[in-house]
Amino acid sequence: MRARLLAFALPPLIALSALTPLAPTSSATAATTRSDVVRDGSARFEVLSPTLIRTEYAADGVFEDRPTFNAVNRSMPTPAFTTSVSGGVRTITTGKLTLRYVENSGPFTPENLSIALTAGSTAVTARPAWSTTPTCGYTSGCEAEGLSLSGGAATASDHTGYTGSGFVAGLNSPPAAISWSATGVPATGDYALQFRYANSTGGDGLNTTRTMSVTAGGATTRVSLPVTGSWDTWAVASTIVHLTAGTSPLSVACATGDSCNVNIDSVALTPVGAAYPTPTAAAPSANLGGYRRSLDGQSGPAPMADGLLDTAGWHLLDDTSTALLNADGTITQRPSHSGKPYQDGYFFGYGHDYRQGLKDLHDLTGPAVLLPEWAFGVWNSRYYAYSAADYQNSVIPAFRSHQTPIDAQVIDTDWKSPNAWDGWSWNTSLFPNPQAFMNWTKQQGLAVALNVHPSITETDPHYAQAQATAGGALAVGSCLSPTTCHVFDWSDPKQLKAYLDLHTPLEQQGVRTWWLDWCCDNSQASASGVTPDTWINAQYAARGDAAGLRGFAFSRAGSGYQDYTGSAVYPSGPWAEHRYTLAFTGDTSPTWDMLSFESYFTARESSGIGLPYITHDIGGFYADSAYAKNGHDNDDLYARWVQLGAFQPVLRLHSNHGDRLPWNYGAAAQASAEKFLRLREALVPYSYTLAKQAQDTGLPMVRALYLNYPESPEAYSYDREYLYGDNVLVAPVTTPGSGDVTTNVWLPPGSWTDWFTGKTYTGPATVPITTDLSTMPVFLRSGGIVPTRSNYVDNTVQHPLDQVTLDVATGGNGAFSLYEDAGEGNTYKSGQSATTPTSYADATHTLTIGARQGSYPGAVATRTWTIKFHDVASAPSSVTMNGNRVTGYSYDPTTSTLTVATGPLATAQTVTIGYTS
Repeated sequence: MRARLLAFALPPLIALSALTPLAPTSSATAATTRSDVVRDGSARFEVLSPTLIRTEYAADGVFEDRPTFNAVNRSMPTPAFTTSVSGGVRTITTGKLTLRYVENSGPFTPENLSIALTAGSTAVTARPAWSTTPTCGYTSGCEAEGLSLSGGAATASDHTGYTGSGFVAGLNSPPAAISWSATGVPATGDYALQFRYANSTGGDGLNTTRTMSVTAGGATTRVSLPVTGSWDTWAVASTIVHLTAGTSPLSVACATGDSCNVNIDSVALTPVGAAYPTPTAAAPSANLGGYRRSLDGQSGPAPMADGLLDTAGWHLLDDTSTALLNADGTITQRPSHSGKPYQDGYFFGYGHDYRQGLKDLHDLTGPAVLLPEWAFGVWNSRYYAYSAADYQNSVIPAFRSHQTPIDAQVIDTDWKSPNAWDGWSWNTSLFPNPQAFMNWTKQQGLAVALNVHPSITETDPHYAQAQATAGGALAVGSCLSPTTCHVFDWSDPKQLKAYLDLHTPLEQQGVRTWWLDWCCDNSQASASGVTPDTWINAQYAARGDAAGLRGFAFSRAGSGYQDYTGSAVYPSGPWAEHRYTLAFTGDTSPTWDMLSFESYFTARESSGIGLPYITHDIGGFYADSAYAKNGHDNDDLYARWVQLGAFQPVLRLHSNHGDRLPWNYGAAAQASAEKFLRLREALVPYSYTLAKQAQDTGLPMVRALYLNYPESPEAYSYDREYLYGDNVLVAPVTTPGSGDVTTNVWLPPGSWTDWFTGKTYTGPATVPITTDLSTMPVFLRSGGIVPTRSNYVDNTVQHPLDQVTLDVATGGNGAFSLYEDAGEGNTYKSGQSATTPTSYADATHTLTIGARQGSYPGAVATRTWTIKFHDVASAPSSVTMNGNRVTGYSYDPTTSTLTVATGPLATAQTVTIGYTS
């Protein structure tokens, strides 16, 4: 049996190796001695867990045992399983899965490979399909977003009038393309290739007929596309193509010489002169939602690419094309296998045990990064040309005077010189003494993030050195700079170094992290087998670690430039992002629909790809909508958005020159926002512990209800609710109203106590909860224990955790282990951390706070505990501490809450607090 490798650290990812394949390494001999491997001709199966099987096919007999950029760990305890052959069929049974493969039948297909499992009470036979070229039948209309997209082409949905789940955008420059195979072509001859498109004034500033190129039957034809009036107006283009009978590859592409810059909604191959067919609606997906590169341009719900979890109980992660991850953190392309068939995939068969699926994903792809503790406080950001004096004399003093915490200040793009888009020096008209400013932010306990765009202009004083470091390889790009700019290919080690070197002087001045706002520059990672986003995010994380900090990226995630929902073009997809990234979701509109969808999005993406850290623009990015005028949200929308943020992985106020600070709003909204920002800061001990749980187990901080209640239909339909950890149920208010607003909340089985009113409800039940702007529907699970900071602090950096409140929901037994470490740096990986176990026994109304286990520099020796017992029906007859009666308690009959304060106690001692009714 092989030892499980969980608490491992990936090596720094700083440079790519040469992109020539390594000499192939056959594991055929080793496979016969490994207890978890079943070899059957050209097929190999590796049983990694009862619910996870690696399925690998190598026609040349050369299998792969090296880590890939996705699959960094296969060293798991070998589970018990059996294997046999009968009637030419190989069978592997784990107790959870039964896999069958028809021997000597070639590469895996739905016809020769099946896996039987149970999803809830339903027997399921999975027939996974590996990535193949999408097809579209003759005379059928097919949605373009369902075809193969490459070269920047990607699904979008930020216009109207499209069919299906979206349309294809990003057809801006070669080699962007949509490709597929037409099937059922009846005979050799001429046919009409038609596609539905929109053409209006775009980023190139033109409003004119544009061109795209169609390739069919080995010939390429340029097609003219007249203006359609707007991006919400669609027209049909058609061209004659000559095809042979059967199946033919087709593409619509932005080729050299084309003007491109159109959107395409759907395609069809028809007889010449035939009307354009209505696209066939896709069958409803059982997938529970996975990821989307960003929510840029959205004002409400948007489609998401598939993730790991599916109500059918299984998912195939196709890893065939993902690059290999070398021991030094670089990547190498996979062997070519001499052109013979090769497949490498991971079959997850979790059934409805979704938590097991996420654990398998965690064990295979590695643990999430643990963000620094300050990241779980309050972030402030605004796209606005603030000066150092503004921050020193106005912005930060306002937080202090309103006793509102702030941990991180993000400085948007105007800090830069020689231009505000992609300069790499301080704008001294705004920051005349950058070092003095950075020294001041350190004194204030602020972590500073600077916005960067991945390009550099020829007028930048750093350009000559960057170009020299890159060996003259920096290409002219398309940026929002006023002068000619150059962009980076991060696959080239020299260009990567040139890019990262631009950050060094600013880091030396004290910049803590970087906001890679990669929206409009066409830097890339051209190497196949990695995702451009994930590759550069890995470099930022490694850079922080190398500096002795908690390295992470603050960026869009999952795919590449303008690839909003994800594409099979980038095989690593989102699967490695959790190891590196705080995912910024982009520029959204301030609408109620957007607020509602963000609640859904975080739970679905976190639970779908194991990415624990997602951050939205709280209040929405854009300045105007039906609910925001001149950058000012309606008071109720703003207050409710801050409430959502208080129970999200990372709360970050942000806007495009808009008002996002509490004191910009009326009295009720201001009071609400300040209250929930203070609550957010108080929640840091709980949030930080959830982050460590995410790293250790793969469970996200924000958990879709079906992770805990998979057999309850309401866990799927009440999809704006979620669990913040297992102990807190959050149901954000997503409808307008400055007074009382009623939200129908589904409460899962058990007892749930309202955080704010103290009223307890019994589930499963749907109950109407009425709140004004001062509260929101948040509930504690019976037996749940939630630690919060008792005392107000401006931020987490300069304050020890010496006063902690434990909110305990009575009515059930429960336990929670508070996690602590230095909050920054990676010494926690070598054991410098501590946990404090707490448990509640409902039968005796007793809370036990255990002795702290472990330690770290800065750990407090004494701590004052405040315990709030919720749902206590009446004032207790007695309260005891370690068996001795105490009088230092109070009882609030309005909220049915008993509060007991311990005074300072040694963290090394165990204390028991109980009450008698």
